[in-house]
Parts: sequence; C-alpha cells; structure tokens
Amino acid sequence: MIGRIAAARRELQLREGYLAPPLPWRLAMVPVCGSTERLLDQRKAGWGSGPLALLAQRQRFGHGQQGRPWVSPHGGVWLSAALPWPPQGASLAMAAAVGLALQLEALGLAPTLKWPNDLLLHNCKVAGLLPRLRLRGGRIQAARVGIGLNGENPVPAGAINVRQALALSGQARRQGADAIRLAARVLLALDWAVAAAVEPERVWQEADRRLHGRGQPLLWQGETWMVAGLARDGGLELRRGAECTIVRRRFAELSPQVA
Repeated sequence: MIGRIAAARRELQLREGYLAPPLPWRLAMVPVCGSTERLLDQRKAGWGSGPLALLAQRQRFGHGQQGRPWVSPHGGVWLSAALPWPPQGASLAMAAAVGLALQLEALGLAPTLKWPNDLLLHNCKVAGLLPRLRLRGGRIQAARVGIGLNGENPVPAGAINVRQALALSGQARRQGADAIRLAARVLLALDWAVAAAVEPERVWQEADRRLHGRGQPLLWQGETWMVAGLARDGGLELRRGAECTIVRRRFAELSPQVA
C-alpha cells in the first residue's frame, strides 16, 4: 500500500503540477494501531533523520486536541508525521491546514478553516490537525503533525467525508475520495506547508481568507464577541465594539527526549 501511495503522489504531482518541492518522505503503514501519534512517539528515528510519515488503516484510540476521541475506521487517512520546520517559520497549524485545503480545492471542494485546527466542508468537519513542536533551549528542533481526514469512512453526526462532499458539490471525480489518493494528497499538503513555512505572511493570508465564521458571534469567557480574523501567530482575533482580544490555543510541546 505504501508503494501505491507513493505512485499516487507522483501521478498527482505530474497531473496537477508541483505546488511545492516534494520532501523525501519515509513512509510506514500499519493495518491497525492505538494511535499514530503514540506510534510516532516510539519511532525515535522520526527526529532529525528526514521527514517520516506513519499511517494506519484504522486507529482504535485516535485522538485530537485536548485528548478528544477521533473515530478512525477504515476508509480515512490517519497519519502522524515528523517534519523539518524553520526556527522563525509560519504557524505550523495554519500552514498544514492551508496545505490540506489546497488539496481539497484541487478536487473542486471549498474547505474552510475552523479555528484552531479543523477543516470544514459544507459546515461539517472533514479533517482535524494536531500540530506539535519539539523545542530545545526555546528553539524549534523539529515539528510533527497528526492529521485525520475522512475519506470514504462512516462519520459521526456533525462530520462529513470527502465522498459525501464531492456528491453534494456535484463533482464527478468520486474516486478522489479513496484513502490511497487522499493519503497522497496529505503528503503533498505537508510538502506545501514546509515550503511555505519560510513565508509567514503568505501563510497567514492564505489561512485568513479561508477562515470559517468571520463576522459571526462567538461566546468567549461568558461574553459575546465577533470573529474578526486570524492573528499572524495563528491566534483568533475577536472584536466587541472598540475592544479587541486575541485568543491563542497552546498546542502541546514535545520534550527533547522521546520515550
């Protein structure tokens, strides 16, 4: 299956053009695991030895932000990746989200970014991202991101998969929803994120224009604010009359040592 993913990635690059230079990914796949995040924790080679992506056909205990469970049956893309990241680079969360949005747009879909780390199609969740940084002495040593993308798998209420979204959008290319091709697109998305990381302003602009809920009310700390946009560091800018505040979500930082 790894060979099929690599072949699909090459085909997409040739057919749709190179959005970014391809990274020299090392790929591994397991039929089932508790969590690809935990699996990556166990692969010390994932740090400092080139981009590494671990995929599972099914996760038993997938999780997203703040440990929330993520249903991960067959038919979706369940991936955790370790990748290089520049010290003064763009927000990892924004760059990875934009990269994945670009790949969904290539299918004729119109994703939006729900702050801080979800992608929506037709106002339903299609993907979640879990970005994490490895720091040493306050400097970024490496980055990793977990991605769950609903392809053809059953989804819970409030979610959608790519096949359903293609049908709702009247797209004929339903085959684009299979897990192999979507896994290839996730890798291409991360290629873009790494290449664009050195252009924080560009990443912010691309993310901000896809923001979900701009101009809509949001309850924050017991008060109603209006969503104004994204801050350049990835925070959510809220306004209420002349007042402005920025909500920041701190993603987990990884210690220098991986158990």
